[in-house]
Amino acid sequence: MRTSPTPRTAALAATAAVLLSLAACSDDGDDGDTERPAASTAAPTTTTEELTSQKLDWKPCPAPNQAQGGGTSPSPLPGGAAWECSFMDVPLDYADPGGRTIELALIRAAARNQDRRIGSLIFNFGGPGASGVATLPSFGTAYDTLRTRYDLVGFDPRGVGRSEGVECSDDRTLDARYEQDGTPDDAEEEKAFVDDQESYIADCEENSGDELPYVGTTNAARDMDLMRQVLGDDKLYYFGISYGTELGGVYAHLYPGKVGRAVLDAVVDPEEDSLQSSLGQAEGFQLALDNFTADCAGRDDCRLPGATAQEVQDWIARLLAQLEKKPVPGLGERELTQTQATTGIASALYSEETWPLLEQGLDEADGDNGGLLLALADSLNGRSEDGRYDNSNAANTAINCADSKQRFTLEQTRKALPGFRKVSPVFGDYLAWGLMSCTGWPVEGAWDTPDVSAPGSAPILVIGNTGDPATPYAGAKAMAAELGEGVGIELTYKGEGHGAYNGGNTCVQRAVDGYLIEGKVPEPGTVCG
Repeated sequence: MRTSPTPRTAALAATAAVLLSLAACSDDGDDGDTERPAASTAAPTTTTEELTSQKLDWKPCPAPNQAQGGGTSPSPLPGGAAWECSFMDVPLDYADPGGRTIELALIRAAARNQDRRIGSLIFNFGGPGASGVATLPSFGTAYDTLRTRYDLVGFDPRGVGRSEGVECSDDRTLDARYEQDGTPDDAEEEKAFVDDQESYIADCEENSGDELPYVGTTNAARDMDLMRQVLGDDKLYYFGISYGTELGGVYAHLYPGKVGRAVLDAVVDPEEDSLQSSLGQAEGFQLALDNFTADCAGRDDCRLPGATAQEVQDWIARLLAQLEKKPVPGLGERELTQTQATTGIASALYSEETWPLLEQGLDEADGDNGGLLLALADSLNGRSEDGRYDNSNAANTAINCADSKQRFTLEQTRKALPGFRKVSPVFGDYLAWGLMSCTGWPVEGAWDTPDVSAPGSAPILVIGNTGDPATPYAGAKAMAAELGEGVGIELTYKGEGHGAYNGGNTCVQRAVDGYLIEGKVPEPGTVCG
């Protein structure tokens, strides 16, 4: 992975069956169609009546297309309830609401109790770049309690999946890109890294240049307010996870009077710019690795050498150094490189449930079998078993670069390396070089940090997980404070993995369900775990 491993809540859920299978042993996608100024972050403009009054044509859902990750049509929910899909028209440019429109893909499951239905609960699963249409059904049973009084609604944000998905490089080029050394050590490797970055950006501009100025978070928030109106709700009911918390915060800032009940889980720190965010992720992934290696070293059946957590980590570092010099066989004709192995490790740290796969993958890689670690890397990079990529990473780059003003030179990146290495010996270089993912991007970024202040908004429940690798715990406190007094209600979960609600903790689930379904706001500072 060539950008920092930004929150990808959906990635492992969508590929869990494939990974477990490895451990033990369609659509055509045509639904969409020099430096430019930043997308506007001005106050929301009024959409046309034609857009706000549009009627959605709900139909049985097709199988996800390749941009959404492929797969099969979603299975019915408990009780036989079917998923339905539709498209909603939104302005490409909200400064010209009567101009060109694009389609957003939506999915929903109707509330079980229509007589007590509150409204539509809209989900965003993060990324940015995750397909909500493909992801929501995979988590359907986890949210079944919420379906007692809500229609569950997912969507592909603009630039994602079927919603005018951003296109960059082709599959073969992406294979080569992800195999390349993502942590250059000398001038020759640095040149190859920069050349590859420039080539990738040129591909993005050639294939999706007209859409790139309009895929930022502010426009996605405006889309959600239009969605709220089209779905017939006076207020927005929202569940944002990972990057979805940033989107939710931006929505609350733009439309504080339209917030109904909202939950932000696995919270992005709104006070951090891209440099601080990447450093925070390096620290977060290192903490998760510390916890993984401590668990492994403390078990008699651990497959990795080392009597202490530090000894296990030292062994992992040596394995990665060996892979830089000599990759090992992976899947088919593909090899496991150091960069792919690091991506695979990061992928497995998103959930404590995948720690056994990480342990097995590292052990097998030491025995010249890199298949499992490569499969873990593929899950984060959006690559399916048939060698095709979804558009999640292309969308991730496009949205991040439309949002963030920061552009890092080669010299600035070199200077940042020691600080990243100090925070994380394993992930430091990997995340520091990811700072250059927007260097040379053809659209100017909108902000240094997003404004999420929301005076006058209804309470918003903000959940932080103390062991979260991708969105470190401190982000929840910062988000709650930035939302404002009486708006941001912080809840702490003492756990592992990315996010809290789906972690199985009944305390967290009761707090969220009680708030969304009954309107009971938890006491600020509640701790679960």
